[in-house]
Amino acid sequence: MNREERIVKLKLDVIFKRVFGNEENKDIIAAFLSAMLDIPRESIKKIYINNVELTPENLYQKFSRLDLKLDVDGKIVNIEMQVNSEPDFRERTLYYWSKIYSEDLKAGEEYGELKQTICINIINFNLFDCSDYHSHFKVMESERHEVLSNKFAIHFFELKKVGKARRNKPVEDWLDLINAETEEDLMAIQKETKIPEVQKTIVILRELSGDEKVRQEAYYREKRLHDEATALGSARREGRAEGRAEGRAEGRAEGKAEERIEMIQRMRENGATEEQLKLLLGDMYT
Repeated sequence: MNREERIVKLKLDVIFKRVFGNEENKDIIAAFLSAMLDIPRESIKKIYINNVELTPENLYQKFSRLDLKLDVDGKIVNIEMQVNSEPDFRERTLYYWSKIYSEDLKAGEEYGELKQTICINIINFNLFDCSDYHSHFKVMESERHEVLSNKFAIHFFELKKVGKARRNKPVEDWLDLINAETEEDLMAIQKETKIPEVQKTIVILRELSGDEKVRQEAYYREKRLHDEATALGSARREGRAEGRAEGRAEGRAEGKAEERIEMIQRMRENGATEEQLKLLLGDMYT
């Protein structure tokens, strides 16, 4: 394979779900979660994948997104891959967390039976004003820093910051793999990583890249994402243009109003009466 040959990208939801939504890849999923959540690999005993199907409607829907829900040792883990930036992403993530957390409680169950709910957001844009690629949010008291509950956790991994603040952590091997776009990228990761499951995922990516049907799916999905980014960008530009046009119109109106006031003031200083002003200026005199 040519070193510069482009591969199917793991950051594409259709490819990510083929790898991490596959029951046969539970060893890969466990290693991935161990790195992302910084927990011992041996502590992960059971993984249940709740929504592994990727329907054609989801594949070709213009604004669809990956939403992979796992039950990991009695904890709910939701993984979202978001390539394009969108407004109010923080609030939407909080809303998703609240729905997942509350929907698990069955009728007649006590609140204490609610499971720890962890949201992992892997995003291909910068969301926070910091150099760290990983942000972990909890709910805690503002002065004592006492955690209200360990059942709340939201993680953000910003892919564009990965190369800027390296700490040689296992999570960086996974994020590099998600960022990979060419065979050369895979070869570099394969040479450096010490994680067997990363090596196994590289093999899977190569197999998927050699499957013409999968490459077509990836192509059309990426095209949809480009369409989405273009639509959102166009909407923002139109909004800014409308704002600038309104601002210019308001500015001209304010300028004319100031000129009218100055003219009336000068005429008053030259001895014009109110009746004369009304007669001379008509509708301009208000």
